[in-house]
Amino acid sequence: MPLISSVWFRRSYSRVSGISSSRLGGRLARTGAVMTVGMGLAAGLALTGAGAASAAPVACVSPPSANDIQVSETASCGAQSVGAGRAQAGAAESGTAVSVAADNGYSNSYANGFGTALGASRGNGQAQAFALGGGIARAGAADGNVTFAIAGYGAGATSDANGVDCVGVLSFAVNLSNGQFCIAG
Repeated sequence: MPLISSVWFRRSYSRVSGISSSRLGGRLARTGAVMTVGMGLAAGLALTGAGAASAAPVACVSPPSANDIQVSETASCGAQSVGAGRAQAGAAESGTAVSVAADNGYSNSYANGFGTALGASRGNGQAQAFALGGGIARAGAADGNVTFAIAGYGAGATSDANGVDCVGVLSFAVNLSNGQFCIAG
């Protein structure tokens, strides 16, 4: 269950010194704070991730190939793009990452330490999924949406058009298009 969850779709005003001002600045500040916490979480997990297995890192990019699949010992990735979509995936230390993109969408996923990261985008959407140290992260974006999902050891994070979900400790998800986010830690 997320410790912090919010939806910023209400339009509200406050009076400061008798002047009515939009709370857009506050919303941007909260979004920036959430992104900073998420990046700090990702950096911390990268430093403490499960380093028991050590497979050579793999990277998949599409285009230039329509369907790029790489396997190195226990790490694997796959990237597939259709039309003008761009997909990137990377994995190390027994991680599995898959990205798919279509119709100008961009998808990026990375997994390590037995983690699984899945990213999918279409219609100018941008999806980012990071599974660090054994988590499961899924991000999906369509029609210009921007989504991020970061999951640490034993956690799960999902961000897509249907909402966000964080399960277990060390998880973070945000949908920048509708302002939904969750952090569990």
